Amino acid sequence: MLIPKVLDIKTGLTLALAFAGLLTLGGCSVSVKDHDDGGPSKVDIDTPVGGIHVNEQADVRDTGLAVYPGAQKMEKKDHDSKSANVNISSNLFGLKVVAVEYESSDAPAKIIGFYREQLKKYGPVVECRASSHGGDLSVHTGEHSSDPVKCKGDNSGKVVELKVGTEGNQHFVSVEPEDKGTTFALVYVQTRGKEGTI
Repeated sequence: MLIPKVLDIKTGLTLALAFAGLLTLGGCSVSVKDHDDGGPSKVDIDTPVGGIHVNEQADVRDTGLAVYPGAQKMEKKDHDSKSANVNISSNLFGLKVVAVEYESSDAPAKIIGFYREQLKKYGPVVECRASSHGGDLSVHTGEHSSDPVKCKGDNSGKVVELKVGTEGNQHFVSVEPEDKGTTFALVYVQTRGKEGTI
């Protein structure tokens, strides 16, 4: 599953609370809605020097990619979120991650072909292999953020991962065969260093 590898809601809650603890300055605002009953969780922290915003209800349009025709958004199972929208910003760095998981009864090859075409609008598409969703996803800030994306590790496994862009600004699609079709994740990641905005 991809979301925990990128940043799940519980990690977001932990980061948010740690961030709030470090930034105990006047004017700090904290709002945490952790729905253990199966509903979406949300964290909003704003301080004079930055903020963290984590929401389990990601909008697929924020990934910059269309949903494969007929695919269904995967539902949350056992507190395991299938989508997330995370924004962390401060004077030192920024991170935005939007990830949404889907399932389809179609074969992986059809979904891979569809997203290879979708991703071309952002530049050359790199195709990698991994043993699990998100296994080949890496993100960098600073001097390596402008490096083109490339395959990592031994580039093997049943999961096909398509990516385009740079280590600090990338679109990423992870496609895995399942017994009765395919699961796939659409991800957009953007980082920034001390300068710039997200």
